[in-house]
Amino acid sequence: MRKWLKLLLRIGLVLAIVAGALYYWLRPLLVRIESTTLASGIHVKFKTEGTNVEEYANQAWQPYFAKGINMGATIPGHFPGELAISEDDYERWFGMIQDMGANVIRVYTIMMPEFYEALSKYNMKHQKDPLFFLQGVWSPEEQLIEGQDAFDPKIKEKFEQEIKDAVAAVYGKTTLTPEPHSGKAGGAYKFNAGPYLMGWIVGTEWDPKMVKGTNDLHADTPDYTGKYFRNKPGANAFEKWLALMVDTAAQTEVQYGWQHPMAFANWVTTDPIAHPGEPLVEEDLVSVDPTHIEAVNWEAGYFASYHVYPYYPDFFAFDKSFQEMTNSKGEPDSYLTYLNKLKAAHPNMPVMVTEYGVPASVGVAHLGTLGRDQGGHSEKQQGEIDADLLQEIHGSGYAGAILFTWQDEWFKKTWNTQRYDEADRRAYWYNTLTNESFFGVLGMFPSKDNKLFIDGDASDWNKLKDKTKLDVQVPGFEEIWATHDEGYLYLQAKLSEPFDPSKESIYFGADTLPGGNRHGPELHGMTLDEGLETLIELSDENKSRMTIASNYDIHSRLYERSGLPDIDPKEKQDDSGIFKPWKLAVNYLLEYPDSRVNHPFGDVEVGILERGYSDPSRSDYNSKAMWQVQGQVLEMRIPWMLLGFSDPSSLSVINYSLPSKNKFEMTHVKGVRFVPWIVKNDEVVGRDNSAAAQPIPVSAMPLYTWQGWEDKVNYVERPKQSYYIMKEALHKINGPATPTDQSGS
Repeated sequence: MRKWLKLLLRIGLVLAIVAGALYYWLRPLLVRIESTTLASGIHVKFKTEGTNVEEYANQAWQPYFAKGINMGATIPGHFPGELAISEDDYERWFGMIQDMGANVIRVYTIMMPEFYEALSKYNMKHQKDPLFFLQGVWSPEEQLIEGQDAFDPKIKEKFEQEIKDAVAAVYGKTTLTPEPHSGKAGGAYKFNAGPYLMGWIVGTEWDPKMVKGTNDLHADTPDYTGKYFRNKPGANAFEKWLALMVDTAAQTEVQYGWQHPMAFANWVTTDPIAHPGEPLVEEDLVSVDPTHIEAVNWEAGYFASYHVYPYYPDFFAFDKSFQEMTNSKGEPDSYLTYLNKLKAAHPNMPVMVTEYGVPASVGVAHLGTLGRDQGGHSEKQQGEIDADLLQEIHGSGYAGAILFTWQDEWFKKTWNTQRYDEADRRAYWYNTLTNESFFGVLGMFPSKDNKLFIDGDASDWNKLKDKTKLDVQVPGFEEIWATHDEGYLYLQAKLSEPFDPSKESIYFGADTLPGGNRHGPELHGMTLDEGLETLIELSDENKSRMTIASNYDIHSRLYERSGLPDIDPKEKQDDSGIFKPWKLAVNYLLEYPDSRVNHPFGDVEVGILERGYSDPSRSDYNSKAMWQVQGQVLEMRIPWMLLGFSDPSSLSVINYSLPSKNKFEMTHVKGVRFVPWIVKNDEVVGRDNSAAAQPIPVSAMPLYTWQGWEDKVNYVERPKQSYYIMKEALHKINGPATPTDQSGS
């Protein structure tokens, strides 16, 4: 009996191995993607025709509009290049993306093998309606910027190899060594995702100084005439280099039996249009013109790819010549005007906007027109703006619109907060002041997002195990509780009587470091034995905010020599008694000759605390809600950076020392002490406000502390309101716009 069992097991093992081998070798035959075949035997599924992209479907070529979304390479707690997103994650996301109405995913670089495997398996199950992708190839960006010469042999060879690796990875014919620290993926690429490819986008946004440097160094470089792509007469040196790179991609791909439309990445900064009202010379320094390159014997064709946002560069707001057109609401619209000018600059070729969108964040990095800022939006506002931009792109006759982006990415940084946090810890906490992290329509929220709602109801607090009661004996407060997660420090207070924000104010002073304000108008005669770095005031909807002690105001310290008005010396003194608005810069001081025109330094207040409901199941949900009160129950959540934290996962705060080389020093602390008080009729409730009163002992207040979470991050994945708004907008679009669809006037 045992012999028979062993024999059966061996037979079963052999059959399993044979079945696996057959699946591996025959799986390309399982891909039943409809395509046409050239006389040479090369397959073509997509091609360009005039200003359109076309898909071969139902045995004919049909106009195709790419309703796409960009996808990042990682999840919270990880940096790009780390093996973080599972095959199951991808398959789930692909279903959500298609359900949203998108037909294309754009990726920027070689993804982990799991991406191509998951997409192939997903599409095998959805062969009648597959999900396509645009494959990007990441250029050696840092080396290009450092060397200022694209023709440097080391750079040229590195990029050519990256192109060849990307093609081999897409077609499942390579094994690459991962480089996690540089963000480069790797592994064994065995699944052929080529049949689901829509096209190639070679390179990244080009640094204008590098482009000009390359042109200056190689002004006499000969024209490039490749097998499938060449530059036209009049092309500059960098465009000739790009013709070589696009041709390299084409020559490599054809070896795998396919042709797909080709493009190189581009952005507004290096477009071929003049921006006479752009203040910064660098933003209109040089052009990289797609029309200076053409396809030769490449049946799949060639298209232009641009990243176009409504708030950058600054000419979108300043240049009146880009406000000539009005949108469907009758408003002068610089984005719509730009779209039409860009389209006109590319006759007889398709143009796609391969990045557009705004983030849902508290932080703001640039201001645009019509409220289309880089940040400062709720999820609902994000969706409404993104849907408007999609409508304008489609109506202007573009071949595609690829939204930025699918998932939030905590590791991202942005120019006006990166000096305040620790770069090597960026992926481990949720900093809503860093707008760049929150362009996603799939939110990646801190771990209490689905456990603790800001709504004035304490019942969810009763279920929490990781909460701390702060033993604060203060008139007006019966009890105070605190907890935290990767994004916020939460407070819940049971008040002695119902709170009426129109008649009284609640204050919470926060102490993290020695020093700060021990007195001030907000204290209404009280003094403290230890200073406050930040202060929360909750009153009516127009006054609730977080402020910062003037001598701790990191914004003033960083920018006082970069455009801010002169600071009163009193503000720099410890215990100045002055609390200032919490601000972020949105543009530097612009002065001739560095800029064409003079423009003052710009900043915005980001410490405004909106009252609302953070429960996404409510119809009145507001993703930016920071506090709510119902009767005697007060709840709030405080973004970590507003408290001065550079990394809450290691209890690290920005310290008082002056910035050194535009970088602040960081200090590890034990936690936060809160000092609460209520002011009614200009008097502190239950306090002796006479001059003889003893200082309030802040040092005796309970310390709220927590264990750092190092690299162990928990998060909640949830579609934002913007996902559902974009779903409605995307489902309304079927194919390219007709002339009657053109928006604006």
